[in-house]
Amino acid sequence: MRVVIGEDHALLRDGLTRILQAHSMDVVAAVDNATELDVALGDDSIDVAVLDVRMPPTFTDEGLRAAIKIRASRPGFPVLVLSQYVEQLYARELLESGEGAVGYLLKDRVANVAGFIDAVRQVAAGGTVLDPEVVSQLLTGQRADGPLERLTAREREVLALMAEGRSNAAIAEAMFVTEKAVSKHSNSIFTKLDLPVSADDNRRVLAVLAYLGV
Repeated sequence: MRVVIGEDHALLRDGLTRILQAHSMDVVAAVDNATELDVALGDDSIDVAVLDVRMPPTFTDEGLRAAIKIRASRPGFPVLVLSQYVEQLYARELLESGEGAVGYLLKDRVANVAGFIDAVRQVAAGGTVLDPEVVSQLLTGQRADGPLERLTAREREVLALMAEGRSNAAIAEAMFVTEKAVSKHSNSIFTKLDLPVSADDNRRVLAVLAYLGV
């Protein structure tokens, strides 16, 4: 897997590089500013990008803009965005294309190396991985009469864990149920949200986006 890293903090950039390389990923570029990031993302052989939301020169949303730009030119290009804080507007902008292959994690989560690597791989495979804090804040202010009202409390719990990028096995473990039970809840969720029959991975993405009101 070929990866581009965009992170202005030298220690974190080096740490991310070492972590990814230690898990058999090829870091082809690790840059600290938006200009070099644009150049690095112009390489069509890149499989996934790991980007800080805020980068020089303004330290506002350069990383996010780079992510949106590359996904406009390469629809569905996998991007995992890292942020110091949850910024709802940025998360919604990143998700609004509805194509999946998107991750939004708080930087603190990188300390959980196994979880971080799993997130990179899931995003690269077309999945959606969101930090629990991101999920929580995106859910605020949703309409009370939306399609999620059709779901049971248990189905909402399954969908919340889906939004974090967890597999059926991980959801089963977290909820102390069987994978068969999770699969049953998932199918019920897809039906209640009027999601057409297609690849399950795609329906998971669409269900998560519906859950978040995107």
